[in-house]
Amino acid sequence: MSTPAPAAPAAPEPSSPPVLPRRRRRGVVVTILVALAAGALYARYRAASGDSAARWMTVAVDRGPIEEAVSATGTVNPVKTVQVGTYVSGPIIAIDVDYNSPVKQGQRVAKIDPAPFAVKVRQADANVANARARVEKSRADLALKKLLVDRTRALVAEKIVSQTDYDTAKSNYDQAVAQLALDEAAAKQAQASLEAEEVNLRYTDILSPVDGVVVSRNVDVGQTVAASFQTPTLFLIAEDLTKMQVDTNVSESDVGRLRQGEPATFTVDAYPGTAFHGTVAQVRNAPITVQNVVTYDVVIAVDNAGLELKPGMTANVSSITARRDDVGRLPVRALRFRPDGAAEPKSRREGSTVYVLDGQETLRPVEVRTGIQDAQHVELVRGDVREGDRVATGVRRETASTPPPQLPGFAGGGRRFR
Repeated sequence: MSTPAPAAPAAPEPSSPPVLPRRRRRGVVVTILVALAAGALYARYRAASGDSAARWMTVAVDRGPIEEAVSATGTVNPVKTVQVGTYVSGPIIAIDVDYNSPVKQGQRVAKIDPAPFAVKVRQADANVANARARVEKSRADLALKKLLVDRTRALVAEKIVSQTDYDTAKSNYDQAVAQLALDEAAAKQAQASLEAEEVNLRYTDILSPVDGVVVSRNVDVGQTVAASFQTPTLFLIAEDLTKMQVDTNVSESDVGRLRQGEPATFTVDAYPGTAFHGTVAQVRNAPITVQNVVTYDVVIAVDNAGLELKPGMTANVSSITARRDDVGRLPVRALRFRPDGAAEPKSRREGSTVYVLDGQETLRPVEVRTGIQDAQHVELVRGDVREGDRVATGVRRETASTPPPQLPGFAGGGRRFR
């Protein structure tokens, strides 16, 4: 039996690339997709953050009224306020009025203990009586001295007494005349002292000097007041609360626009939403300097017939200095806006520059002359600007400094897959 011949060896198959594991293939695919998504987002961010992100903020030119006003803060005060004090010192034994009490001129409002002053009056009265008695004594002595000098003159004529006796009698008479004058002056002085003590006694009754209302009371019964160095203020009396005034401090840059008789309005915190009306009664010339800031006191006269306003209230005052009706109006912000690279603005006297948005979305500079202005608008006096034109007031930009969004797991250089 024959042995079969061995089979010829098979030809080798052509080589193929190595096959990656399935897990590794999946990681590579995810990495590529994440990179493509991040690139698309970054390209979109770059496109949105370029120069095309700039957008002009504009406001249309319109027509309407403009009121120019000077604003200030002040205090509501009575037109006339009297500080009632005391001329003499002593303890208070009676108080006849209280807060908000109406008083009449000459009415007693308080009383100081009069006992010490009554004693001084009696002492001064005794001094007057003593001085008058001395005057009577001096007059009697003068009459005697006159009689002696006349008698001595007659005796000298008859050569009964010497001339020396006459000279002595004449000297005594002259001294008596002088003594009478001294005693009469002392009597007048004593009388004056008596009147002074009587005045002090009357001052123990503290009287109201005006008709009005008691605004404040600074003393109580039993309290001792001393008027030796400075007259203490016991009461504050407002003469008429139906007529009030607002004292405001206006800066030196605004005071030149105020004129006496101009209307003014103000509000107080006690009545929110209610406007009170008055007129500029006085622009005082005395400067008030506080920390190198110069202001002037401007007085606003107000009718307070309803007694709504109380002394000491804080008032926010607005005084209208000029008004225009139905005029062209520009936004105030348009005068302050300057695009990048624009020239420096001119002074207000030479005119101002605004930037009008034309149909090609570009800005066109226009020279304008302006008039009065309020908080939001300024009067357009002259310029190549028409009603309805839009003027630039600012630049609106997207937040170009915001970093591009990052997908989860791709921050800090990307996530590694193995």
